[in-house]
Amino acid sequence: MAFEKLDEMIPEVEALAQLCSKNCTVDPELYKKYDVKRGLRDINGKGVLAGLTEISEVCSMKIVDGVETPCEGKLYYRGVDIEDIVRGFIKEKRFGFEETTYLLLFGELPNKQQLDSFTQILAGYRTLPTAFVRDIIMKAPSSDMMNTLARSVLTLYSYDDNANDISIPNVLRQCLELIALFPLLSVYGYQAYRHYHDGQSLFIHMPQPELSTAENILYTLRPDSKYTELEAKILDIALVLHAEHGGGNNSTFTTHVVSSSGTDTYSAIAAALGSLKGPRHGGANIKVVHMFEDMKKHITDYSDEDQICAYLRALLHKEAFDKAGLIYGMGHAVYSLSDPRANIFKSFVEMLSEAKGRKEEFTLYSNVARLAPKIIGEERRIYKGVSANVDFYSGFVYSMLDLPPELFTPIFAIARISGWSAHRIEELVNVGKIIRPAYKSIADHKPYLPLAER
Repeated sequence: MAFEKLDEMIPEVEALAQLCSKNCTVDPELYKKYDVKRGLRDINGKGVLAGLTEISEVCSMKIVDGVETPCEGKLYYRGVDIEDIVRGFIKEKRFGFEETTYLLLFGELPNKQQLDSFTQILAGYRTLPTAFVRDIIMKAPSSDMMNTLARSVLTLYSYDDNANDISIPNVLRQCLELIALFPLLSVYGYQAYRHYHDGQSLFIHMPQPELSTAENILYTLRPDSKYTELEAKILDIALVLHAEHGGGNNSTFTTHVVSSSGTDTYSAIAAALGSLKGPRHGGANIKVVHMFEDMKKHITDYSDEDQICAYLRALLHKEAFDKAGLIYGMGHAVYSLSDPRANIFKSFVEMLSEAKGRKEEFTLYSNVARLAPKIIGEERRIYKGVSANVDFYSGFVYSMLDLPPELFTPIFAIARISGWSAHRIEELVNVGKIIRPAYKSIADHKPYLPLAER
């Protein structure tokens, strides 16, 4: 059968897709029969132990009288409580992302001389190859900045004379370059897209060496390069809170899996970007923002608990928003009673909402965060507690910072590249076997039939 136009192939492809779905469907009962830990989690949602790490620790349980009991969530970077880290650099009126990156990579907090030197190294690497913006970023700009970011990362391989060298000094050099360049790749990719697809003016601002990562994001993104101290401080806190979250989250585990094969740094980080792009991972905060946009159309009084509860129940009953039956931003794979990142963020979110004249919206967010766990507990059978996670607030923060939705997930990547880099190095230092979990085949054996007999 010949096709004159590609459109004529669509019915054939759709029919093949149905056949594909039919022969790829696994009976859910078989997972129970063979005790398969779907998603590498047990029946209670606890992750299967697949590795050891010194980089970060996520805590949601403690032992009380010999019984594992839910507790307020804790997050440690290299053994240091994230709350202490944020409290420390805020008290000293410093930016914290560079210090946090140093801690994650090298396992200890830097002194002033080490921090100054490290910041200068990052500033020195914050330069793209000649004509990279023109030849790579501005050619075929994508509507999805995560794809643009991944493509740029893979293309940087071609500019690296030692791209395949996986010795630790070389990998560290590559990681430092990527940490420094991620803000530029993301912002420039967005500027190119809005210019060619939306007809907007094109702004390519050069980063300033004396500015922090958070400041440079705002400086290069905004047409006038202006920002307030509060805006830069809160974006910096967001980067710190998103920089790392244990070895078991999907994109970091991807980094470990791909790195264990011995591949190059650019391929490993591009794979992690592909994971983070997924709406179940890095795209959650956009869903929260859209959910609240819909919520505001149905709730007239942001302090009316009855209206809020009615809308939340409608969400769970698949009667509101995207009818998925979810309250986005609520709950976490690990945390139950609280997400420490959300707790840290909340006070700064309130501060920013006051400065931006959006305190009323913050009231709505606060009420939903307080009421949603109660509604979920009444409507769902859950195995652990539910609380607001960091994504619940981050989208609201980014909207108040006038960051475009297209950059919400890339901002996550700009932060998480620090954690990915630390985990890649850890995997290579502790080189072992390639990561290869087992899958059990449940297909019946069949004879091969000649073509004429099928």
